[in-house]
Amino acid sequence: MKGATTNICYNLLDRNVNEKKLGDKIAFYWEGNEPGDSAKITYSELLHKVCQFANVLRSQGVKKGDRISIYMPMILELVVAMLACARIGALHSIVFAGFSADSLCERILNCGCSLLITADAFYRGDKLINLKQIADEALQKCKEKGSPLKKCIVVKHLGREEVAVDGTCSKSPPLKRLCQDIQTPWNPAMDMWWHELMSSASTECEPEWCDSEDELFILYTSGSTGKPKGVLHTVGGYMLFAATSFKYVFDYQPEDVYWCTADIGWITGHSYLTYGPLANGATSVLFEGVPTYPDVGRMWSIVDKYKVTKFYTAPTAIRLLMKHGEEPVKKHSRKSLKVLGSVGEPINPEAWLWYYRVVGEERCPIVDTFWQTETGGHMLTPLPAATPMKPGSATFPFFGVVPAILNESGEELEGEAEGYLVFKQPWPGIMRTLYGNHQQFETTYFKKFPGYYVTGDGCRRDKDGYYWITGRIDDMLNVSGHLLSTAEVESALLEHAAISEAAVVSHPHPLKGECIYCFVTLRDGHEFTKNLMDELKKQVREKIGPIATPDYIQYAPSLPKTRSGKITRRILRKIAKNDQDLGDISTLANPGIIKHLFNGRCDTKQ
Repeated sequence: MKGATTNICYNLLDRNVNEKKLGDKIAFYWEGNEPGDSAKITYSELLHKVCQFANVLRSQGVKKGDRISIYMPMILELVVAMLACARIGALHSIVFAGFSADSLCERILNCGCSLLITADAFYRGDKLINLKQIADEALQKCKEKGSPLKKCIVVKHLGREEVAVDGTCSKSPPLKRLCQDIQTPWNPAMDMWWHELMSSASTECEPEWCDSEDELFILYTSGSTGKPKGVLHTVGGYMLFAATSFKYVFDYQPEDVYWCTADIGWITGHSYLTYGPLANGATSVLFEGVPTYPDVGRMWSIVDKYKVTKFYTAPTAIRLLMKHGEEPVKKHSRKSLKVLGSVGEPINPEAWLWYYRVVGEERCPIVDTFWQTETGGHMLTPLPAATPMKPGSATFPFFGVVPAILNESGEELEGEAEGYLVFKQPWPGIMRTLYGNHQQFETTYFKKFPGYYVTGDGCRRDKDGYYWITGRIDDMLNVSGHLLSTAEVESALLEHAAISEAAVVSHPHPLKGECIYCFVTLRDGHEFTKNLMDELKKQVREKIGPIATPDYIQYAPSLPKTRSGKITRRILRKIAKNDQDLGDISTLANPGIIKHLFNGRCDTKQ
């Protein structure tokens, strides 16, 4: 309710420590990329560190309403940084550490960030990511475009252990390689070490009392125009929805150890690794690594190590581990598990059944959750042990959520039906706007079907009233649970001198769910070669990030277009899947190209 005052950080930390007496309870177990590299932090310790960093931000001139960009790996300092922003009323804008310098720059510029928080480097599996170097590239691009950002705070993550004079490291194997000399680029006029700023900061910090409708954070999601959209959430409604949905969807109990495997750079990490669990006084696992390093049993060894009871991951991870069979799962106990969750994309029934039978031994209910960055929390979901499950179905709406299925004319469909998924009334966690572009907010989510929130997803309702998400219905891709726009990938391809036209569609993938299939038309004087394909993949990777790397690139002498010149991606999706059932092609200006494109399909992964 507008006019009420609160502070979300106070509710997550101060209340749990001072009123609920949970100060000595573990807030997070941190599990590093390397097995054996771990830490833990209690609610009291987290409160003190958040207060310290809130004071650091204030000492750097950060005030209520300012935007702070955070570009960090999955380390405890990331949680501290975001909650410190919330404590003083500054908006955090977290950028996934897998994004490129261009993507980071674009997000910094869009919301006018005044300060960047990053880390020196981190390992993702056995790959070293020099994060500060990427951040510096982004900051240079920002400077050239007139960004006001003048300060950068850097966490010494890989360099945090002392190295002896003889070059040996205080860590015991297998952690020695964390002690190698990381070359961290440094600009004394801009850069500051986190640990030096924290050393003299007070552990007490009065929170900034905010209106319940004050802005809390901006999180960018891919837009169909190719430009990321800054989804904006506010304090009161988001806090209520994240806290309530976490409590009921995971059947949270005080003795639980909860593990959400999502990166905090995505909305799942915001709502169900930070805000939702902390609001309930929960103990969570924060994992820096990947499911397959150093072996494919890593996730189950972590489950056993911390006695995880509630586990929340993506279908992509489940399919990846399925590929390696049951043995790596069954060599670990997993007896602590009580509830399994799925998030990010529709889960295929085969993966659902493997998750249920192999991982959960047919004793753990699965909560297959549908929601979006824009919704702030779960919209369609089973409630564990209360909702009869159907493999692959998101089942029924969460409390207060009123879904409907519409046809192309905007008419509500009753009973068994398939069409556009919409919501009929607002809920507390709904986004309030797109940062700096309220007109686009109205156009994107409310214009197609006035009076409804339009999800952009297709949906089927069966005879029992269960909802089944059928996938995106706009020009979007869902790759490993990460939403990307076709326009964004096309723009990156078109920057190459050899490319005159590009069209991007989704293609089924056994692990990712969907992957990226590109059609490219060349400028005169260029040839389609293996080298060109490699250059194009590298270009997309550098412009957007590794998650956007195309799996397939097909040469197209021309693209199928309507008489008005619009590329028909519907036809291209059929070609990519080798589906000859094309439907009506009478509107095409050049139907003859279709046969050429079918003959030139990429049948094997490049």
